[in-house]
Amino acid sequence: MQKFRLGGWVLLWLWLAPWAKAQELLPPQQLIKQTSDQIQQELRKINYKVDYAKAVEIVDRYIEPHVDVDRFAALVLGRHWRTATPSQRERFKKEFKTMLIRTYATAYGEYAEWEIRFKPVRNWNPEASKVTVQTEFVQSGKQPAPVAFRMIRKGDAWKVYDVVVEGVDLVKNYRTTFDQEITQTGSLDALIDRLAERNRQAFKDGHKASSLAQPIARAQVLV
Repeated sequence: MQKFRLGGWVLLWLWLAPWAKAQELLPPQQLIKQTSDQIQQELRKINYKVDYAKAVEIVDRYIEPHVDVDRFAALVLGRHWRTATPSQRERFKKEFKTMLIRTYATAYGEYAEWEIRFKPVRNWNPEASKVTVQTEFVQSGKQPAPVAFRMIRKGDAWKVYDVVVEGVDLVKNYRTTFDQEITQTGSLDALIDRLAERNRQAFKDGHKASSLAQPIARAQVLV
């Protein structure tokens, strides 16, 4: 089974196109850039290795409004979402989002040299309900890494609901991983409990819980 490095997901928001002018970007591109800029400015004020909880709080504050957590969670759980109780859905959303947020906070301090270039949006339609924002991550001395944000319009706002890194789809990979675990244990609750335990341990260890935060390519999911 091909696995996905969660650090890849969190890196997608970092150092977004410093060479690009925001007014030249389309609304969904602007959202990604502006959100990243805000997080970057706030995290520069602290030492995330000393105040890990504060780093997580900053990231949560700026990212949460721009991620369609309901859609993300439903796509990741797939068929198990349809049979989950309302309580299970809420618990899973909480722990899955926490996992993403805390890992982003960890990755920030380790991969601050990444930059991202925005590619033209194909067949852009201002009235579109969905769009894929194609980008390219660049780091000195390494090959650029293609990254795509899948976004959906909610009212007047754009939100991210999936990310594809070097051809690896975050939703599909987590769906496969979680489905296998639920099949083996026969329990969605067991999966949620394990995610919750990993989150608790990560906050206990602080920035040391960084094994998830690795370069984009050739990585593994730790779930």
